[in-house]
Amino acid sequence: MPTHLATKRLTFGLGVAVAMALLLWVLGPVLVPFAVAGVLAYALHPAVLRLHKTLTWVPHVVCVLLIELLALMAVMGVLFLLVPILTREIPLLQQQLPSLLDRLATFLNELLNQYGWRLTLDVASLKSQLLSYLNANRGDWLEPLVASLKLGGNFALAFLGNFILIPVVLFYLLKEWDRWVSQIVRWVPLRWRPAYDSFMRECDEVLGQYLHGQIWVMLALSVFYAAGLYAFGLDLALPIGVFTGLAVCVPYLGFGLGLILALFAGFLQFASLKALVMVAVVFGAGQLIESFWLTPKWVGERIGLHPLAVIFALLALGQLFGFVGVLVALPASAVILVALRRVRDQYFESAIYQGPDA
Repeated sequence: MPTHLATKRLTFGLGVAVAMALLLWVLGPVLVPFAVAGVLAYALHPAVLRLHKTLTWVPHVVCVLLIELLALMAVMGVLFLLVPILTREIPLLQQQLPSLLDRLATFLNELLNQYGWRLTLDVASLKSQLLSYLNANRGDWLEPLVASLKLGGNFALAFLGNFILIPVVLFYLLKEWDRWVSQIVRWVPLRWRPAYDSFMRECDEVLGQYLHGQIWVMLALSVFYAAGLYAFGLDLALPIGVFTGLAVCVPYLGFGLGLILALFAGFLQFASLKALVMVAVVFGAGQLIESFWLTPKWVGERIGLHPLAVIFALLALGQLFGFVGVLVALPASAVILVALRRVRDQYFESAIYQGPDA
């Protein structure tokens, strides 16, 4: 291949990559429902094909609806794990808030007295105000809720819009996935078709291994967190542990939310430093196991990514594209890895590396 032609192709490819990156950066918030639906469609499309192949008499659209319904039920099942947590913790908070405030005031006074400071805390007034707020009727809760929605109206509307839009986009992606893929393939020049097909097959293999590995990580962490919290005697160990394990598919957010729920439930149940010890031991060990063993072994090794590359991908794409970047960090890294492997192989086989006399 002439050098100038290779240079033009390389320049064109880099230009397309830069343009796509800028487009993703500018349209990041708008692309959230499409990115989520795209990831789900890629993961669920094989299930649709398998169901349609098994039940040949069932129309393809019905298979799409059944698979999407099962997926949505699974997601709602994870969210419904929060219901027993909240229904139990709010009454406990009302019961134990006075004693917790008394202990907090005593602890702060003793701590500050060691340094010659004196804290005057009107615990009785604070307790009465908080209890009256917690015991308020629904009408009293409505006013601050409406005010907060006004302040964050854009966020609330965006969340509601995404909540409605994602299932709709997912349906159309699953229904017409094969047709859209074939339309994309038609734009690939015929002389590049063998290389394109080989590249996409390798990407499919790597991404399939990533999805399988991520599912195993989620299941293992669900068992670990539930068992660890149960060992400390937490009553809500099962829902909190399972929710935390399944929510780690969203990096940082799932782990952080599970930690807050466990800490909150632990303080209300134990009303002592045992809650801090429980969270530090269970979630600290869980994070170490996930970061240094489960994810590198079951996800990183499957797709060929080093643990440092996994961490860098999450931080870099999250910084560039926000939630969309975090969501697609590892799958995108897997595709980039396949591309880099091919560039490396071509470089080692090229005259630039071997020399003109090779």
